[in-house]
Amino acid sequence: MFFYSQLKSETPHSLALYVAAMVSSISAVLVTVLIWIIQDKFLWEITVGTFALNFLVTYILFRYTVNKFIYQKIKLVYKTIHQLKLGQKKILKKKIETGDDIIADVNNEVIAWASDKKQEIDELKKMEEYRREFIGNLAHELKTPVFNIQGYISTLMEEENADHEMVIKYLENADKNVDRMISLIQDLDTVSRLESGQMTLENEKFNVVALAKEVLELLEMRAQEKNIRLILKENYDDIWVMGDVNSIKQVFTNLVVNSIAYGNQNGTTKISFYDMDAHILVEVTDDGPGIAEAHLPRLFERFYRVDKSRSRHMGGTGLGLSIVKHIIEAHRQTINVRSTLGKGSTFSFTLKKYKA
Repeated sequence: MFFYSQLKSETPHSLALYVAAMVSSISAVLVTVLIWIIQDKFLWEITVGTFALNFLVTYILFRYTVNKFIYQKIKLVYKTIHQLKLGQKKILKKKIETGDDIIADVNNEVIAWASDKKQEIDELKKMEEYRREFIGNLAHELKTPVFNIQGYISTLMEEENADHEMVIKYLENADKNVDRMISLIQDLDTVSRLESGQMTLENEKFNVVALAKEVLELLEMRAQEKNIRLILKENYDDIWVMGDVNSIKQVFTNLVVNSIAYGNQNGTTKISFYDMDAHILVEVTDDGPGIAEAHLPRLFERFYRVDKSRSRHMGGTGLGLSIVKHIIEAHRQTINVRSTLGKGSTFSFTLKKYKA
């Protein structure tokens, strides 16, 4: 039982003891039986001497073999695995020096290392899938206006007897598609600069209620096309916050435009403000068709569209919500969305309150 318990500890010393004891015991028994057959008597001195000599020789040879050809190589593997895991070099040194339960430690570390690598591989696969999807979406967004422009220009070149009115109409349509491409490129540039931290934000005090009113007034004519009311939830007093006024204006504009584009005819879009101690919570709410819960985690991704065919028919670059998210995060604030199918959606974000 003692040797068995030593074996379970899985160290070179315990393994050598176990093997030496087994080999010595067997050899001692064989020698004793052989002497008994030859001389017909039991000589315990020879039996003990044989056991002791075999035990010593076996222990030394086995311990040397394990250390030389097995244990040192396991320690090298163990050290390599540990060095791949940052921040654990001190633990590595302690375990390598003591040699306690090295095989069990190697097994645990290999399992942990394999698990970490699997997570990294899964993350890389997810990023690769996102990259392919992004390139595909970008190609699709650029392809439509480019083909339209090509079609209008080719028609004008082939039409020898085109009248002035037709030429103007086709050129106006081509110009609209050029504007769409410019808008897409500008939005991509904005997202890129926000992600890389190249866009400088001018942090200043401004009245967020006045800014919201300004945006609602600017978008009133667009909302009237679908008879959508743009309102503040109540008659707010001035609320002063800190941030880049131009980028926050873009946040309001993108969210309200989004609510108009996807809202119901004769609907309502309202902006609300809530005091959250050191921050102001802003909510932009519509009573549109809502968004399925499965789409919410990806809603702020570039070019992600809930209904791709319907979304592209309505225009837009597909980057509005992505820009909103990056602007808010550049202010070190948070943005969230909640939605219920058939009842509408609410986009909420925080701004740092101004303190005199």
